[in-house]
Amino acid sequence: MVKVLEKLGCKVNYNQKQTCCGQPAFNAGYRDEAKSVATKFLHDFKENSFIVGPSGSCTGYVRNFYETLFDNSSDHNLSNQVCGNMFEFTEFLTKVLKIEDIGATFNGKATYHDACGALRECGIKAGPRKLLNKVKGLELVEMKECETCCGFGGTFAVKFEPISMGMAQTKVKSALDTGAEYIITTDVSCMMHMQGYINENRLPIKTVHIADVLASGW
Repeated sequence: MVKVLEKLGCKVNYNQKQTCCGQPAFNAGYRDEAKSVATKFLHDFKENSFIVGPSGSCTGYVRNFYETLFDNSSDHNLSNQVCGNMFEFTEFLTKVLKIEDIGATFNGKATYHDACGALRECGIKAGPRKLLNKVKGLELVEMKECETCCGFGGTFAVKFEPISMGMAQTKVKSALDTGAEYIITTDVSCMMHMQGYINENRLPIKTVHIADVLASGW
């Protein structure tokens, strides 16, 4: 992600003190613990500049739930500032920088998985596809039910493992049915879940993050 942003002329600063946005604790019902972690996140990113994340899940959580955590608090204004500055990687490329052709080359046949965080919480649908369609050597094919969840869902995969793995099976089968060699997505969490199922069953397909695709061939 940094490689692509710097190629496009962005000055990238990586705060090495940053930690989690607090989503895992929040989703598990630990609101106080989530707020504690989220408070650190706010102050780690208090500089008024763009915040770009390689995860629609993190981006969606910050944008949609920090308001409820910090409403009528001393960090209310800072929370609004951070939420306004937060962008998912592909969204930043297409909506802020207004760029679709990165000049990347990635040889192979791939299908795109709409990660829930990016699609449902950030409204990201067309942007990643526009970026991928400009990648030289890449044949992009749509799978059936591309918007269907892969089954990870954070702690859902632990609490409801049989259902979670059944969803992964369905998703990976849809990808395999296209003849694709790769499943491209915006979220590492989805990649981890699907790749675990792929490895366990020794299937001829591989997950890859869209940032790695866009950073290839130049």
